[in-house]
Amino acid sequence: MSEPTPLPLSLTPTERRASVALAGLFAARMLGLFLLLPVFAVAAQGLKGGHDPLWVGVALGMYGLTQAFMQIPFGLASDRWGRRPVVLAGLCLFVAGSVVCAVSDDIFWVTIGRAIQGSGAISAAVTAWLADATRPEVRTRAMAMVGGSIGLSFALSLVIAPLIVGSTGLAGLFWTIALLGVVCLAVARFVVPVVAPAPKPLHPARPMQVLTHTDLLRLNFGVFCLHLIQIAMFVVIPPLLLRLGNLDAAELWKVYLPVIFGSFVFMVPAIFVAEKRRAHRAMLRMAVAGLVLVCAFLPWASHNFYLLAFGLTGFFVMFNVLEALQPSLVSRVAPPELKGLALGLYNTSQAAGLFLGGMLGGTLAVLGGASSVFWAACGLSALWLLVTWGLKPLGPKH
Repeated sequence: MSEPTPLPLSLTPTERRASVALAGLFAARMLGLFLLLPVFAVAAQGLKGGHDPLWVGVALGMYGLTQAFMQIPFGLASDRWGRRPVVLAGLCLFVAGSVVCAVSDDIFWVTIGRAIQGSGAISAAVTAWLADATRPEVRTRAMAMVGGSIGLSFALSLVIAPLIVGSTGLAGLFWTIALLGVVCLAVARFVVPVVAPAPKPLHPARPMQVLTHTDLLRLNFGVFCLHLIQIAMFVVIPPLLLRLGNLDAAELWKVYLPVIFGSFVFMVPAIFVAEKRRAHRAMLRMAVAGLVLVCAFLPWASHNFYLLAFGLTGFFVMFNVLEALQPSLVSRVAPPELKGLALGLYNTSQAAGLFLGGMLGGTLAVLGGASSVFWAACGLSALWLLVTWGLKPLGPKH
């Protein structure tokens, strides 16, 4: 016999302000990162050493490597010294790294700047801050706002990045990213309300319960796969679009704008249905299965401009659904008193995927061309689908 569906609760004014502000902070910061993806493989050719696909992949992925090392220390520091000061310190590192990239004309120093950017690993601290500011009954909705904001920032980056590079070059893009970091500093300092951490329970869960929790491990593997695939594909997709469509970098927005609009037309109803029917697990499986099909379609589509654009639309439908669903699922599965640790591990897995995606995409592009990247993504997605199939039903407890 199924449990009765609880009545929906509304966010309090403080919860709403915190959710909107933190989702906006997350979106602005992620926009600063995503702006590179649509154009870097092309724009980096103006840098010394920028014609080597392997170096391009390393520069794209280096951010993820330093993120992978720093997510858990930043999360633990935020537990000890508070969310706001740790987030502000991380954002300062992000701005500093962006400036290093902006003034560099060698891909080696751009890679160093990307490493500094990534060392400000605040994703876990920001998400834990949101958990502090919301009740368990509405936390999933707030987490979904953050997940949705990431998908939206990625979509926006695909449209505006070619325009920025076309008018100001790669240096102008990095200065824009630095400015976005400054905006995030202002939001974190002046807009996000002060909230007290939730009191610890009498019998708190042990960290080992998070480290060995099967469903959390499945979700961590999922975000690792998603971002590895994302970065690897964007080592090869922009040059393909330029060649097949006879475009230059400043015209890529003509492809990305209709692609992103089409993907959101399908993504929004999917998220709505998952939230309304509490069908998170089923929607997650469907999206991963869709990703397998899209990745299998792309090698065949990579010889025709319109087929490639169609496949790209399908990829973004699945990406945006998964990017909105998974953080919400982590917040429901993790023990309430250890959400910071759980989210630190989740974001470490995401960062590892970002780094290895750049390395794998660049290596496969050199060895076997774009098709080898797409087939590798298909195989990894299929493995992810098998892992996800064991995810347990999620109740409304967290």
